[in-house]
Parts: sequence; structure tokens; C-alpha cells
Amino acid sequence: MSADKIVRMANQIALFMESKPHAEGLAGLAGHINDFWEPRMRRQLFALIDAGNPDLRALVMEAAAAIRRPTPEPAH
Repeated sequence: MSADKIVRMANQIALFMESKPHAEGLAGLAGHINDFWEPRMRRQLFALIDAGNPDLRALVMEAAAAIRRPTPEPAH
């Protein structure tokens, strides 16, 4: 999946969750990504977070601590 699509999807979830009280939105964003994103998608998201991607919404960056970081992809 492209980096742009990962950013767009994470930001769409964040935008929805920003309408809730902060703690609830933060938990909701992390919970949604943990429950519905496969490890490969979360790996891509963390690569963007670790790189400090400026296009990710602040709530995504803040929720990163509660999102399960998948193990590195095995080398082929």
C-alpha cells in the first residue's frame, strides 16, 4: 500500500475521532488501528511516524504509543 494511502486512512480515522473527547478519541484511534489494520499496514504506519511524516494528524502521532508495533518483517 502506498504511503499516501496509509496517511490518508490514518488521518480519516483521526478526523472522525477528533469529534470525541480527547481521551476517548485517542483510545478509539489506537483501538481501530489495532483491531482492523494488519501488521503490514501498521509497519508502514510506524515507518511514517518514525520518520516524522508532517502529513499525519497530531492525534495519529499521539496515539502511536497505544498502537501495537508489529515485529519487523522477516527478510526474504
